[in-house]
Amino acid sequence: MADNPSSLTLTRVRLGAGGPLVRVRVAGGRITHVVAESDAGSGVGGERQLDLDGRVLIPGLWDAHVHLAEWASARHRLDLAGTSSAQAVADLVRERAGAGDGSVLYGYGFRDGLWADAPDKALLDAVLPDRPVALVSADLHAAWLNSACLALVGKGDHPTGLIREHEAHEVLSALPAAPADVVDGWIEEACRAAAARGVTGVIDFQFGDTVVDWERRSAQFRPAVRVSAAVYPSRLDAAIKRGLRTGDEVGADGSLVQVGPLKLFTDGSLNTRTALCRDPYPGLEGTDGAHGIEETAPDELVRLMRHAAAHGIEPAVHAIGDRANTVALDAFETVRCRGRIEHAQLLSPQDLPRFAQLGVTAGVQPRHATDDRDVADRHWAGRTERAFAYGDLLAAGARLEFGSDAPVSPLDPWLAIASAVRRTDDERPAWHPEQRLSVPDALVAAARGRRLIRVGDPADLVVVDVDPLDADPDTLRAMPVHATMTNGRWTHGTY
Repeated sequence: MADNPSSLTLTRVRLGAGGPLVRVRVAGGRITHVVAESDAGSGVGGERQLDLDGRVLIPGLWDAHVHLAEWASARHRLDLAGTSSAQAVADLVRERAGAGDGSVLYGYGFRDGLWADAPDKALLDAVLPDRPVALVSADLHAAWLNSACLALVGKGDHPTGLIREHEAHEVLSALPAAPADVVDGWIEEACRAAAARGVTGVIDFQFGDTVVDWERRSAQFRPAVRVSAAVYPSRLDAAIKRGLRTGDEVGADGSLVQVGPLKLFTDGSLNTRTALCRDPYPGLEGTDGAHGIEETAPDELVRLMRHAAAHGIEPAVHAIGDRANTVALDAFETVRCRGRIEHAQLLSPQDLPRFAQLGVTAGVQPRHATDDRDVADRHWAGRTERAFAYGDLLAAGARLEFGSDAPVSPLDPWLAIASAVRRTDDERPAWHPEQRLSVPDALVAAARGRRLIRVGDPADLVVVDVDPLDADPDTLRAMPVHATMTNGRWTHGTY
């Protein structure tokens, strides 16, 4: 990952998927020339030339929704993905726990939306009664603790040990954490792994004082990706007092770390049946929470958005259920500010055109559509034709930006691209194939709207060995990334 000389020309490289052979000159972290390879005699060159032998050059990819500390930590935790029941999780804890030293055993990735049995502290107590156990759901909206862990956080009288939404976040924050320098090392490693998949930037929605955390990290290491660090309501006034605005450069290397949006919540999630919906969840009719939960009242949502926007901080509003998305769009219409809706998983037909009309970006995670198709078929029965409706959003003129929500899904943009294009990740037919995107449209959404490489653009580039237009489904998902460049510097590859 050595720095480049003052200028570099990439020769015999294809300009985008299906594109012509060109030469691309990079200097000062930007694209300075793009000329046809047949015009090589035009004098476009550099201190160094690199022959890419007909490989494909595409704009740098972004993951527009990650929780970097959670993702980096999850890579070092007990993996619960694929477990089919609460008992299966308990059995896995028994197998992997070992003797332990009294430290908290962390696990990540359970999905209980389709389980026949319920997560309960008694199951964990039976297999590991003395060592604290804290298991985080795949959607980050629930925590499952044993009695020893509940006692550690002052929740010893909790009836089940399954804690959801804000209370879960508070409980997890109260648990002993790995030292900051250890987590920062994991994050540096995770950023390098992301660059190896063609990622040149992320929006980090990690809960906490994310801007300050990245100011500290940027003084310790140069991240392999650009970082847009989110602000949470508890830190909003402090950010305003500092004069920070969305897009401002911060940290020791301000060209790579910027202030991101204000993260707000309207509802919960699908897997926990807390996404706010117009129709009740099957089996919950007539009960409290039958339609999900309202995380932030509409008036308070408007107040926070207006306060942030007046000081140059754009809101990013978490909304999953159809009612939640209407509430979020109504707030944008009231405040009349730029911003984003994160997830936009279930939409009312009348809300589809409002994204474009209001200039609101839809930050979506295509891997969720394929991961959660069975849960959606059960809990949103009869409504799934408007779930994860990427084709309809694009047709209505919305701007789509892809993310992973890592660790909910792996931080790998090619998985998102493949899921958006195919609408299936297994042998089953496409789920609602009418919502599929074309490869070119998926690439644009994965590159935060960049369709072409143009003179003057930042030199955030990815070189791939296979043209995405020619890739079969398996190759598209596991796209061989030859090299990645961020801000004119190689962050992956041997150059």
